[in-house]
Amino acid sequence: MNKPGRFVTFGFLAPGVGLLSIFIIFPILLTAWVSLNHWSMFTPPTEMQFVGAENYAKVIAQPTFKKAISNTFLYSALNLVIMIPLAVLIALLLYHFRAKGNTVARTLLFLPYIIPPVAVAIVWGYLYSPMYGPFNEILAFFHIPAQKWLGSLEQAMLSLIILNVWQTLGYYVVIVIAGLTEIPQDYYEAASIDGANSFQKLTRLTLPLLKRSLAFVIIIMTINTLQVFDPIYVLTQGGPANSTNVVSYHMYDTAFNFGNAGQASAMAFILYIVVLFFTVLQLRLFKTDY
Repeated sequence: MNKPGRFVTFGFLAPGVGLLSIFIIFPILLTAWVSLNHWSMFTPPTEMQFVGAENYAKVIAQPTFKKAISNTFLYSALNLVIMIPLAVLIALLLYHFRAKGNTVARTLLFLPYIIPPVAVAIVWGYLYSPMYGPFNEILAFFHIPAQKWLGSLEQAMLSLIILNVWQTLGYYVVIVIAGLTEIPQDYYEAASIDGANSFQKLTRLTLPLLKRSLAFVIIIMTINTLQVFDPIYVLTQGGPANSTNVVSYHMYDTAFNFGNAGQASAMAFILYIVVLFFTVLQLRLFKTDY
């Protein structure tokens, strides 16, 4: 059998490499270049002025950007802390208690994930409404004072996190269930023969063997939460008082409301480096040999 020629090989690779170059590599390089220039988006690109690292220095010195960075990390960290235990717990319950209606429960749990984020944000904006929202109606039924939710400095970020947990939890539960199905039942039988109880099976068998699935969940969740934009754009616009302002929204605001494409590109490239750093770090931390 003749080996395919170089042109045939290139022909198969060209579509994938072309799309990767157009939609990923080229935008990254273009963002890096624009970040080194002063350019107002209200003027033609020909009026760019090269300023080197000046945009990065200005961005890093901005109190608003520092607040956006801290909010981004807070949002990502709280999502991880809340979502990982919930995903593992619900996955274990759905996997081990295969009662009637289990498939329906999995479907209902996964369904919010396929709903467009903007539509979800609009609906949750109504639920969080301080005047006529169902959440405050429920609180009133139990004689609990109405809450400001998205209008509160203390509650706005947590409200957005609850929204994200509701929408994305089902996806991560499905990933964990897939990891559970890969664990051979022989391991559990051997552990039972050795006298291991349920807690020992969970901590010494199930969780270690779920390492790859949990690593995937943590990495994908970190990437997604560090780039959060849709619910903040729809519901809070970074408010109140920058309490929900994150890097993605601050970047959008700088570029499209103030027209400063250079500084916005610098923010975008900083966010890209942060996401890349945490992705590589987690890949190394969760590296497995099986």
